Amino acid sequence: MRVLVVEDDAKLARILAKALAEEGFAVDTCRGGREALEKVASAHFGLVVLDWMLPELEGIAVCRELRRLGSGVPILMVSARADVGDRVSALDAGADDYLTKPFHLEELLARVRAWMRRAASEKKDVRVGTLTIDLVGHVVIVKGRRVDLTPREYALIALLAKNAGRPVSRKDILENVWQTSRDLGSNAMEVHVKNLREKLGADAPPIETVRGLGYRLAGEESGP
Repeated sequence: MRVLVVEDDAKLARILAKALAEEGFAVDTCRGGREALEKVASAHFGLVVLDWMLPELEGIAVCRELRRLGSGVPILMVSARADVGDRVSALDAGADDYLTKPFHLEELLARVRAWMRRAASEKKDVRVGTLTIDLVGHVVIVKGRRVDLTPREYALIALLAKNAGRPVSRKDILENVWQTSRDLGSNAMEVHVKNLREKLGADAPPIETVRGLGYRLAGEESGP
């Protein structure tokens, strides 16, 4: 599994990278929030270890932006902020776990291993008719053709495929794809569905509009 360590303390970043590499992980590092966004957009990571206090863009803002863009990469935030309110803010912003500095290296590694076990136990792909979604590599294939999607389009088709044959409500789509419970107040969802239909093409199972509820991917999920 590939891990991204986002930490502006060079010494701590080296320690974390060395420890994770010794555990068998492929490790990338960066020092700033904006660089972290660029790295996540350009490569697939199984986990991001993210410091809160970063130059240019704080870790909590990185969390919010990744979730706004539709990225589902697991995020372990580390911070010297120990208040319950700070933990809640980080989790609400999109972090999956929170570790307070100073921490024992063994505890961080144990949490990373826990994420690895969780990823290993989850399904690796979803198949619906001619559509195959690699949930590990975030790759979408229709009848042998790879389809390039934005992170949010990928999150949307993955959600619909996991629920193939069943309608998915707008509320569930908002919470899982946009990471919000508030209505977007525009036709943003409709635009994403339209673009997704066009990119998947006529060979893919159709995305049906369920009037008054949401959307449904026609067909049924099949085994490997």
